[in-house]
Amino acid sequence: MAFKSNTISSTFTTNLPGDSNLNNHRRQVFEACYSYVFPKKPALASWIHFNQDLASELGVEDDQESLLPFLSGEIILKNTEPYAMCYGGHQFGHWAGQLGDGRAINLFDVSQNEKKYTLQLKGAGPTPYSRSADGLAVLRSSIREHLCSEAMHHLGVPTTRSLSLISSGDEVLRDVMYDGNSAYEKGAIVCRVSPSFIRFGNFEIFAHRGDKERLKTLADFTIKQYFKEIRSTGKTKYLDFLDHVVRSTATMVAEWQRVGFVHGVMNTDNMSILGLTIDYGPYGWLEGYDPNWTPNTTDRQNRRYRFGHQPQIAFWNLYQLANALYLLIDEAKPLEDVLDHYRSAFANAYLDKMHQKIGLDWKKKDHRSLLTDLEKLLPEIETDMTIFYRNLSD
Repeated sequence: MAFKSNTISSTFTTNLPGDSNLNNHRRQVFEACYSYVFPKKPALASWIHFNQDLASELGVEDDQESLLPFLSGEIILKNTEPYAMCYGGHQFGHWAGQLGDGRAINLFDVSQNEKKYTLQLKGAGPTPYSRSADGLAVLRSSIREHLCSEAMHHLGVPTTRSLSLISSGDEVLRDVMYDGNSAYEKGAIVCRVSPSFIRFGNFEIFAHRGDKERLKTLADFTIKQYFKEIRSTGKTKYLDFLDHVVRSTATMVAEWQRVGFVHGVMNTDNMSILGLTIDYGPYGWLEGYDPNWTPNTTDRQNRRYRFGHQPQIAFWNLYQLANALYLLIDEAKPLEDVLDHYRSAFANAYLDKMHQKIGLDWKKKDHRSLLTDLEKLLPEIETDMTIFYRNLSD
């Protein structure tokens, strides 16, 4: 067996209400945090890349070849029940209703060295949340996620990770340029790894439906599992939870700005409650230092998710999470007070990271005016951001 049986569990499905409908057809799912679903068997799975470093962290015992059936979705590990999560979200500033894991299927949790990780397959077939899509992924975008999530990890940016990249052997129809000229591409499956894949949208869906019971159950579970340092009770518990999310989100976005990373689609369903970079879609990296740049072609007109706007969008998204938690607190002022912590948390994290980047100790002297001037100068001289800082360090 690839994983020791005593390290395998499914915390999410064990503790939260599931969908009573076991049929895998597209539909609205109510009063449930997830739906059970099996991955689609790939036509001919084959290895593209296996992340041995991450495998060692997970305590994987078997050789790479024996893992292929499990990480491609061809075989389900004994005594496990794969599932897709139910969540909603605001997309480009508008409530989109139910979204959910449309092309992601969670396999199980692995416990190792007092840490717990969830393994999730992206591109393993349709789920009840796939809407009109096929639930598959193409090799082109899968390579991008596999490489970038690991690059971000090693750059010190909070992120989900990628254990494997597998060719499915399937042909997947995609409209690459969004111009109506669809064509077949090679299919692929990525095995994502994270302590949790819970998003802001998991809370939003229940709040928008007025389902206080499921919202409270999810919030209590999340706090118990991932925020053990929270000892408070009652309404204060949920405020403390929001405060943790506010601060970790501020730190994550400060790290994005530090390395010139642009997420491209900061919808609330793409925001992790652990402050991790999640869902690598139309992301990109700054070349010339342009605060208005976005890699997302569908956002080119309004540039909502442009590089320089990411800190403000993170705050807007946190506001939506606070709106969801309002159903449990029934008071706006305490939530607003917690949200106020974001601006100082982001400013302090950003100043700290950027002072380190230019080699100065801001605790001895605050050089924020120097940083401000530098950020004004870089776009004017149209220099490459990464090359500039690399040369500066020399």
